[in-house]
Amino acid sequence: MNSALPKVLHPLGGKPLVAHALKTAQSVTPRTVAVVIGHGAEAVRAACNGASVAWVTQKEQLGTGHAVNCAKDVFRNFAGTIVILNGDVPLITPQTLRRLLDSHREQHAALTFVTARLADPRGYGRVVRDSGGRVLRVVEERDASAEEKKIDETNAGIYAVDADFLFSALATVTNENRQNEYYLTDIVAAALRAGKTVAAFEAHDTREILGINSREELAAMEKVLQERINRKWMEAGVTLKDPQTTYIDDSARIGRDTTIGPNTQILGDTVIGERCRIDGSAYVSNMRIGNEVHLKFSVVLNDSEIGDGAILGPFAHLRPGTRLGRNVHIGNFVEAKAATLGDGTKANHLTYLGDVTVGRETNIGAGTITCNYDGFKKYRTTIGDRVQVGSDTTLVAPVAIGDDAYIATATTVRRDTPAGALVYNERVERIKPGWTEQKRKKMTEGKP
Repeated sequence: MNSALPKVLHPLGGKPLVAHALKTAQSVTPRTVAVVIGHGAEAVRAACNGASVAWVTQKEQLGTGHAVNCAKDVFRNFAGTIVILNGDVPLITPQTLRRLLDSHREQHAALTFVTARLADPRGYGRVVRDSGGRVLRVVEERDASAEEKKIDETNAGIYAVDADFLFSALATVTNENRQNEYYLTDIVAAALRAGKTVAAFEAHDTREILGINSREELAAMEKVLQERINRKWMEAGVTLKDPQTTYIDDSARIGRDTTIGPNTQILGDTVIGERCRIDGSAYVSNMRIGNEVHLKFSVVLNDSEIGDGAILGPFAHLRPGTRLGRNVHIGNFVEAKAATLGDGTKANHLTYLGDVTVGRETNIGAGTITCNYDGFKKYRTTIGDRVQVGSDTTLVAPVAIGDDAYIATATTVRRDTPAGALVYNERVERIKPGWTEQKRKKMTEGKP
């Protein structure tokens, strides 16, 4: 990956690779989940904070067999089936995992491993069978002969193994190979030597078993995941105008009959209600959006909440901590940060609302700003219900405006305003007739 970040922490669909494997593991309601960590252990543990797992440290990276064996104490008194997954194989589905377990139990196997036939099997261990189709062994590519490398059936590295067999088999595995590592694949040969039943379970969608070892493979996997996610939402009643340019994180949720335009990103734990309309080129991250909300072209929304029926954009920006009530209008080039706006309030043009609480049915005129920072601290502005804020108004926080107040155009407000009051600044408007002609004459005198 050519990265300081541990491979399993690279994001896919908005979550680290290892989080996808964990989610799949937990989907089959196991008694215990153990995560073996080595390189970047603390970073991996921190990224999975809150996961109910047993952490196992592999102090030396001596191979996949050694990694699994490090978890021996976690399963010391366990007598069921152990499923082994890889943190860099993110797209294995719960359905495939359940079918693997069903197949393992139906065949009364001691060991069942997942295989896939790949057009290009390079990098994967090959499954060697006899003339009758029975599994003989799994050979890693570096140890495979030229003839074995021609085999297209590969080992996916995903296993269902009886616990009482797994660790006794690992005790017999040696590191006599080109990498001097303890291969997990060697338990296949150990099972066959012991006369145990070994079964191979073929994955029909080969994309499920692909691992990630480069940025190029990560990008290819991202495309596969997006196709899967987008298909899921379209089947659930969401319209995507252009699925090829719509990016939806795996953790996002979208209501039925919502329409999403091209070049839209829906990221993080975003929840979008029903019958919403997103015109396109929207960046929506960790949002809570109600029903029948209209996001016009090119909005940027982060860590905020939007009530039912609101209209935003075009070119609006919600920064973290903003909460919009029902039927709020946030228009062209309006930015809000840590702002709470009551039902029916409007700010339609060229306005900055930072650290402010606004009541219901208030209108904020174009060019209004809340001056919330004095170079040392942030201060809040409070504006009541049904207030009319004229264009080009400056509100110097901390300041409070009472209900039904009227702020005249181009007013700087520094003091609290009582309910129902008019506030304005004294200014004298002067007109000089003929000024333009005189100015033009002056500027052109002496010129040819």
